Amino acid sequence: MRLLRRHHTPLRLAIVGCTFVFFLFLLHRDVSNREEATEKPWLKSLVSRKDHVLDIMLEAMNNLKDSMPKLQIRAPEAQPTLFSINQSCLPGFYTPAELKPFWERPPQDPNAPGADGKAFQKSKWTPLETQEKEEGYKKHCFNAFASDRISLQRSLGPDTRPPECVDQKFRRCPPLATTSVIIVFHNEAWSTLLRTVYSVLHTTPAILLKEIILVDDASTEEHLKEKLEQYVKQLQVVKVVRQEERKGLITARLLGASVAQAEVLTFLDAHCECFHGWLEPLLARIAEDKTVVVSPDIVTIDLNTFEFAKPVQRGRVHSRGNFDWSLTFGWETLPPHEKQRRKDETYPIKYGSVGASWRSSPALS
Repeated sequence: MRLLRRHHTPLRLAIVGCTFVFFLFLLHRDVSNREEATEKPWLKSLVSRKDHVLDIMLEAMNNLKDSMPKLQIRAPEAQPTLFSINQSCLPGFYTPAELKPFWERPPQDPNAPGADGKAFQKSKWTPLETQEKEEGYKKHCFNAFASDRISLQRSLGPDTRPPECVDQKFRRCPPLATTSVIIVFHNEAWSTLLRTVYSVLHTTPAILLKEIILVDDASTEEHLKEKLEQYVKQLQVVKVVRQEERKGLITARLLGASVAQAEVLTFLDAHCECFHGWLEPLLARIAEDKTVVVSPDIVTIDLNTFEFAKPVQRGRVHSRGNFDWSLTFGWETLPPHEKQRRKDETYPIKYGSVGASWRSSPALS
């Protein structure tokens, strides 16, 4: 056995030597080809193509290496935010003058259709009016006929919130952040969309409203194209961004968030109206804790008459959204322990799908 191994040792050395000589031959041939390529254009082209393929392969390997997840061996570093906690701020509370709306609402005619949030009423209908009303229902699932005859800048009437909400004051330190209001629409009715915009302008403090971003989720209606862009130019802080193809609400909201410039993102539906003091409590909660996503207390607007269901001062029964095990959304009244936790109407509850969030909140990631 030992003799056999001794006979195999020279054979192995010979094989290794031949392999080494073969690789030297290939290397010499490659160098010769490169030298000949300088004299023969067709050979130079082949060599250059070979080098190009090698470059592509190396680049792909580098990209693959860079895309590999890296082990994180320490806690993630906090991302810089647009607001510094150490930023100097005045003591005390914001005054009504400081929280003056971006635009003052023009004088209202109390007898106008839908004024002060009242219902639109009409007793006699012509055939053309009836046809217009029915077409509006088919297209928008609400009474667009009534909406088109209600002022775009209508008031919702006096402030009927509970006294503790009306009298609530907001500290200057930490200051309330600015917000970008993002409104997504797709083939929305002209009157409801613009009434939403005007409602924000007439109820949002000027020092807090950075911009209103209208995100068009690939609308096909002509009035929502050039006409809309020309109209909103007069509104100063309103701009329109568009998706070329329809991608849905969430993708459209993300598009709006990507171009927003304020510290807080506030998402609204394209057919809503804002009541007195709707924004300040949201921003106050975010100032206390930037990880929260907050929502206003939402009441209803009748889809037939556009009557606004005003907040009541006492005795309101609150509900909150929930999901069951089949992921079906529904509503439930507040459980007893949640009612006991809330000392008054200024205390928050877990509720809502329309809301505001700090830009770096996990809810947006």
